[in-house]
Amino acid sequence: MNSFEHTSNNGEKSGKMPSDEQLRRTVDRVLGRSQEPTVHTFPAEHAGGVLGSRARELSDNQREHSEYDGDQQDLAERRALRRTGAQSLSTELEDVTEVEYRQLRLERVVLAGLWTEGTLEDAENSLRELAALAETAGSEVMDGLVQRRLKPDPGTFLGSGKALELKDLVEATGADTVIVDSELAPSQRRALEDIVKVKVIDRTALILDIFAQHAKSREGKAQVELAQLEYMLPRLRGWGASLSRQAGGRAAAGEGIGSRGPGETKIELDRRRLRARMAKLKREIAAMAPARETKRLNRKRHRVPSVAIAGYTNAGKSSLLNRLTDAGVLVENALFATLDPTVRKAQTPDGIGYTLSDTVGFVRSLPTQLVEAFRSTLEEVADADVIVHVVDASHPDPEGQIRAVREVIAEVDGARIPEIIVLNKADVADPFVLERLLQRERNSVVVSARTGEGLDELKQLIADMIPRPSIEVKLLVPYAHGEVLSRLHEWDADIKRTAYTTDGTYVQALVREDVAGELAEYVLDAELLEILEAELEDAENAQAGTARNTLAENTAQV
Repeated sequence: MNSFEHTSNNGEKSGKMPSDEQLRRTVDRVLGRSQEPTVHTFPAEHAGGVLGSRARELSDNQREHSEYDGDQQDLAERRALRRTGAQSLSTELEDVTEVEYRQLRLERVVLAGLWTEGTLEDAENSLRELAALAETAGSEVMDGLVQRRLKPDPGTFLGSGKALELKDLVEATGADTVIVDSELAPSQRRALEDIVKVKVIDRTALILDIFAQHAKSREGKAQVELAQLEYMLPRLRGWGASLSRQAGGRAAAGEGIGSRGPGETKIELDRRRLRARMAKLKREIAAMAPARETKRLNRKRHRVPSVAIAGYTNAGKSSLLNRLTDAGVLVENALFATLDPTVRKAQTPDGIGYTLSDTVGFVRSLPTQLVEAFRSTLEEVADADVIVHVVDASHPDPEGQIRAVREVIAEVDGARIPEIIVLNKADVADPFVLERLLQRERNSVVVSARTGEGLDELKQLIADMIPRPSIEVKLLVPYAHGEVLSRLHEWDADIKRTAYTTDGTYVQALVREDVAGELAEYVLDAELLEILEAELEDAENAQAGTARNTLAENTAQV
C-alpha cells in the first residue's frame, strides 16, 4: 500500500497530493469492492470488508462466544430489537397484523472522511472504523469518499467542490444520512446539510447514539443523556416562529394589548430547558456516586487489591473477564457492546483475593463529553492498583489503539498506575505483529480469551504486580475460634505453614497491616514460640519416622 507524500501544516514538504482516482480506490478497498491487495491481514471471514461481508468488528455468531460467557440472555434481548436490511421486508401486507412485527429498514449512510495527516493506511483504518461504528449504530453503509486537504474547510469542512460531489453520491445511492469522520462545527454541519439535502452527523454524534442504544443501568443512561445534551446545546437551530418575540402594540401578532410575547424565542426556551435538564442529571449522577464510593472504600478498608480491565472498544475486555471470573457479562463482537462497569472477585494462583473491574471501552478521538460524563465510572481505573490494558492484536493498527487508550487513562489521572499489556486475539493475530508488540511493550503477555492461551501466564503476572501481604505473624488460634482461620483463608493472608497442637492451630502467615492489628491477641511471644517450635519439630520428626517405617513395611511385603 502506498503512502502519499504531502506538504504538512508546518511547511515541511513530504511529497505530492493523491489524485481523485487514488482516493476512490482507497474508499473501494475499505468498502470491500476492490480486489487490490492490501498489507492488512484479516481472518478469512472478514476478507470482504464492510459491504463484501460485515465489518470486522461486527457480529459473527459462530466465533463470538465460548462456554465461559454464560447464557448471554441480555444479548438475545438486544438483538430482538435490531433493525434489518430492506431485502427482508415485504411492501405488500396480506395480513394487517404483520405491521406489529415488521422491522424497520436500516438507515442508509454515506461516509465522508478528511485526510489531513499521516499515511494512507491511517486514513483507511479511520474510515474502516467509522464504517464499523455506523453498522453498530444500525445502518447500512452505501458508499464513501475521502478528501485530501491540509486542513478542514471552515465553511463546509470538505470544500465546496467535494461537497457537491458528496451530494451527487447521496442522490446516486439513495442515502438518508451522511456521516463525517470528525467533529463538525455547528456552522459546518448546517452548510453541508444545505448542500447535500439530507441529514448530516459527525463522528461524535454517532458514538453518542451507540452509547444511548447500549446503556442499561440507571447511571449509564443518565451519563449518556448528559453527554448528548452537552453536545446538543451549541447545535440548536432556528429562532422559532412558534413563540413570539418582544413586541408591542398591534405588532404583537396583530392583537395589541394583552398579546405581547414573553420575550423569549423558542431557541432560548430550548436552551434554558436543556440547561435545567443537564443540571438535574448532574445532581442525579452525583447522588449515585456515594454508593460506588462506599463499595470502593470498603474494599480499601479491607486492603483488597483492585485490578481494572481497560482497553480499546472490541478488544475483548468482557470476554477476558468472563474467562478469569465466570462473570457471564454480555459479550458481542461490536463496538461499545458493554458500557456499565462490572466488578467481580478473583484469586491469584496462590490464593490471594483481588477484584477485577470491567470498564467502558475507549476509541480514537473519544468525545470529551463522554469522558466527563463517564468520569465517575472511569474512577475505577484511576483507583486501581494494576491496570490490565487489553489490546486487539489482530487490529491493523494496535499501536494506535494503545496510544488512544493511554491518552484517556492520563485524562483520569491513571498514568501512574502499573500496567499490564494483554495482547488478545492471539488465535487470529499475525505472529510478526505479536513479536513486534512484545518487544515494544514492557509487562506484556499474549493471550486468547477464546482458546485460553496465555491465561495462566496472565494470572501469574497479575499475582506478581498486585500489592501483597508483607507483615509476618506467627499465631496460635484456639480451636474454638475457627472464624479467624476462615477469614485468613478467604482474603487477607498468604499462609506459609499450618500445624495442629494440643492448645490450638499454629499458623505462620503474611498479612496486611490492619489485619495484623486485629490478630494481636493470637500472636505468640518469643518464649512460647520457642517451646511451641520445639513441640512442632518433635511432632514432625515422629510423623516422618512413622511414614518411613510404613514405607519400609510395604516394601518388604512386596
